[in-house]
Amino acid sequence: MSWFKRRSRAKNESAQPRDAAPALSDETQNSDKSANEDSQPRSRKRGPWDVADVPEREGRIDLGAIWLPTRPGMELRFEADSKTKKIISVTVRYLGSQLQISAFAAPRSEGIWEEIRTDLGTSITKQGGSIEQMRGPFGQEILARIPARTKEGRTGHRAMRFFGVDGPRWFLRGVVSGKAAIDTATAAELESIFADVVVIRGSEARAPRDLLEIVPGESVRAQF
Repeated sequence: MSWFKRRSRAKNESAQPRDAAPALSDETQNSDKSANEDSQPRSRKRGPWDVADVPEREGRIDLGAIWLPTRPGMELRFEADSKTKKIISVTVRYLGSQLQISAFAAPRSEGIWEEIRTDLGTSITKQGGSIEQMRGPFGQEILARIPARTKEGRTGHRAMRFFGVDGPRWFLRGVVSGKAAIDTATAAELESIFADVVVIRGSEARAPRDLLEIVPGESVRAQF
């Protein structure tokens, strides 16, 4: 397994859930309302998991706020905030695709994924992209087409999937890009990684949407 060094957060904030924005269209709002149950903390029939459900780290690497399962040939890249230098996400590169994972604090009584989907959708459409609300393995998700330059220098679109899971006082977001955004078989491999993540929320008081810091453990730092 090889590891990428951390990098500063890009200027493009479209994938960050703090993008404040007005509501989506009536059609999208109705879709969200019909799937309101998906924004609530789920039963633990499938991960991602809370550390209370999976107290042993076996088979996963310690990244502070999360324990991340490993796969042969998997690579990691860490993204740090340019001001605080704290790591805010980890990106798994696997099978020609990428899965970015970020963990956030959430209220005890309700989930925040429905609200975040609205913010993401508005941010993407403001940039000239398009979104499709759909149901995936983790509940409601967004399939987005983001404006991007092709290798020939033309304007094209890049497919990305955004999915999220509301846990007990935490929220975990995954962003899939590359082949897995459109290929079902490859997507299943990255989804299995996301589903096996364990979140370590901590007991301290945090505001909703506060990032839970990614901190590579000793076994990871030894490989830099």
